[in-house]
Amino acid sequence: MPSSVVARMRYDPDTATLRIVYVSGMVYDYKGVPGKVYEAMKKATSKGRYLNRYIKGRYDFEKVEG
Repeated sequence: MPSSVVARMRYDPDTATLRIVYVSGMVYDYKGVPGKVYEAMKKATSKGRYLNRYIKGRYDFEKVEG
């Protein structure tokens, strides 16, 4: 089932950076995210709920200009 919040996500294990592309088109990089957190998010029933609970507010981020 597609997420109503997260359009796409990509993880770079070399930099521990999780890139989230939101349905709105905004793109954010979350820094220092452990691989196990990314793996758990991939398996989560609700990507948006997981993002809000376990990533937002816990990891540094930056908005990526499109």
